[in-house]
Formats: sequence, C-alpha cells, structure tokens
Amino acid sequence: MPCREHLSQLRQHQQQLDERDVKVCVVTFDAGPLAMAYVRETQLSWSLLVDTHRALYQAYGMHQGNWWNLYGPPAIGIYLKLLWRGRRLQRPGSDVHQLGGDVLIDPEGIVKIHYVGIGPADRPEVSTLLAPIGL
Repeated sequence: MPCREHLSQLRQHQQQLDERDVKVCVVTFDAGPLAMAYVRETQLSWSLLVDTHRALYQAYGMHQGNWWNLYGPPAIGIYLKLLWRGRRLQRPGSDVHQLGGDVLIDPEGIVKIHYVGIGPADRPEVSTLLAPIGL
C-alpha cells in the first residue's frame, strides 16, 4: 500500500484527475482488519483492491525483497530521506518483505509507468506519476 505521504500528495491533484477521468486504485495483499485500518487512517476515498494471492504483484514483478532491499544502505537512505522531510516511519503491514510499486495504465490498457520499488518505502515522485497524463 502506498505511504500516507504519497496518497496525500496525490490527493492534492484530485480535481485534475477527475477532469481527466483518471481512476486511482490502491492494491494491497493485507485483508480484513489491516486493510480497514489503512482505509480509516488514510481516509482513503479511492478503490482498494485486496490481492491476497498477490497475482498483480507477481504480474508486475513486485516480488519479495531480500535483506539488502529491506535493511541495506539503499533502504536506509530512503528512510533517512523520508525522516528528513518530516515523515514518521509507519508500522509495516503483515509482510515486510513484499515489495510494492506504482503502475499507470491508460484507458486503452497501455502501461505508461511501471515502477517497482527497491524497498518498502521506495516510490516514484508524484510528479513522475502525473507527467504522462499532463499534470
């Protein structure tokens, strides 16, 4: 699931997303109480797709991270960058090894962005996600 900061930045563009008929869907493998807590804590207004079998994760190459992905210098750098920006680190979901990412698919089904994170907190800048739709 995307971090709260990522969602907050994306929400700032909700009007422009609506004007372009862009739909946002958040995917998680956590079901039940963890998914509901995430929706409540983030005040998620977009669709939440629960992929307990991780079919989408696998289809987009978002596999399990190894020790280096989770605790190595690249991951520490990402965490330090987030802390420097004033973000609090959050409790992970049920599987800290699952890598995530972002995918942008246009109305014709063409993948415009396919970003696989190198660690749990690695996400592209929101401006990178919005660029292919002219924002």
